[in-house]
Amino acid sequence: MDRAQKAETVEALKGLFAQAGVVVVGHYSGLTVADMTVLRNRLRKEGGALKVVKNRLVQRAIDGTAKSAAASLFTGPTAIAYSQDPIAAAKVAVAYAKEKEQFVVLGGLFGDQLLDKQGVTALATLPSLDELRGKIIGLVQAPATKIAGVLAAPGGQLARVINAYATKDAA
Repeated sequence: MDRAQKAETVEALKGLFAQAGVVVVGHYSGLTVADMTVLRNRLRKEGGALKVVKNRLVQRAIDGTAKSAAASLFTGPTAIAYSQDPIAAAKVAVAYAKEKEQFVVLGGLFGDQLLDKQGVTALATLPSLDELRGKIIGLVQAPATKIAGVLAAPGGQLARVINAYATKDAA
């Protein structure tokens, strides 16, 4: 890799770290290409991605930023899982680390905040953005449904009373 390619890679990594909601750092030593492909596919399905990175280039990309505290995570064979959704990459990475002991989650970045392994695991237990949206919509719709039922009940009772009088007179 020549200097121009390294400079391009550093700029791409800067953009990646700026746009990602979460970045999970892990060691992949001992994983086969097929194992890495499975992890990549799972992340892609959740809107994330996996990138094997050169530690020195990542350290250059985050040097001088608020994310520079994460430089200590980048040693050895390192891969980063990232996504726009702050929960998706953490969920997939932690689940995969439980499946394959060769993939070890070291920590991560949540915005500018450095997370250790327990922090990433705690982040993975939270509901995803889509799950939260579904819960909020359910909470908003539930009172509206109840209000509509309460407002419709007197009208329904009145209709039944009128129907009872109408059938009584017909009989």
